[in-house]
Amino acid sequence: MSVLKVLCRRVLAVSVDETTAARRGFHSGNPATVVHLNRIGAEFLAGYHAALEERSAADLAARLDATIDNEYRGFAFEGAGMALTLTDHLHLTGNGFADLLRLGGAHWYTLHVGAGWAWARLPWIRRRLVQALGRLDPMIGWLAVDGYGFHEGYFHTGRTVWERVTPRGVGGYARRAFDQGVGRSLWFVGGADPEVIARSIARFALGRQADLWSGVGLACGYAGGVSETSIRLLRRLALPHGGSLSLGCAFACEARRRAGSASGATELAARVLCNLSAEQAAAAARDETGAAVADGSVPAYEVWRRRTQARVAGWLESPEVTA
Repeated sequence: MSVLKVLCRRVLAVSVDETTAARRGFHSGNPATVVHLNRIGAEFLAGYHAALEERSAADLAARLDATIDNEYRGFAFEGAGMALTLTDHLHLTGNGFADLLRLGGAHWYTLHVGAGWAWARLPWIRRRLVQALGRLDPMIGWLAVDGYGFHEGYFHTGRTVWERVTPRGVGGYARRAFDQGVGRSLWFVGGADPEVIARSIARFALGRQADLWSGVGLACGYAGGVSETSIRLLRRLALPHGGSLSLGCAFACEARRRAGSASGATELAARVLCNLSAEQAAAAARDETGAAVADGSVPAYEVWRRRTQARVAGWLESPEVTA
């Protein structure tokens, strides 16, 4: 490891304890769920620290592919996305994030989310979100704002979740993308307990709740860690925002499909929340990408979300998928 990489690792390292439910003061219900969510945090940091150590994006991608279990690999790439965005903006590396994006295309979505984690820690980026977004993919780049929201809900839970404060500089459509990330964070803050999550969302203004539920649906489909009974309860508690919950799940299915990491948890969530198989739910999101074009003040990302939600909604009242 080069001297620069040693210094990066020493200065930017994050203790694994920082991502445990106990350290963060999150709700801890089912012990097995807590173990699973804690592991997600640990694998995120494994990717984050690997990115601070490896000499090249190629070496980093090879390391993560070889050492991280497929189910958790997306989280490791998310952590790597955060680390490389930090080092790029601190001028400690060249274009590490872009290089990894080219090599880790299977994890296209989570890498962008990871970039948002870094934005949360770089004040000059937070103050210029529009400019930062302009350097990313015009549609998927909004996931970085989602990542920013997740970071704030996860690490600044009091202000973001309990006081329901949106940071300065997060305006326009960015508020909605931010809330989607906050919704994802509630899966961890609430220990994936449907009743705890529903009570948390109910405290927010009504106009924010649909995006929060969308984030919860994505976390349920991508992170998982709960039983079918819990997912069915989640679906009931989400009403009247069940469509937003299903939308998030469909996006999770597409992210898992692209990464080649579909799991039993994703399949279960798709069948309960979308009334589709995971592949069908992923197709609903994937097929709408080509038609997602910005419409006036509505970003292409939001057009994609609306079209996908409308498509999934057509299946929700159909007989349950059994095949």
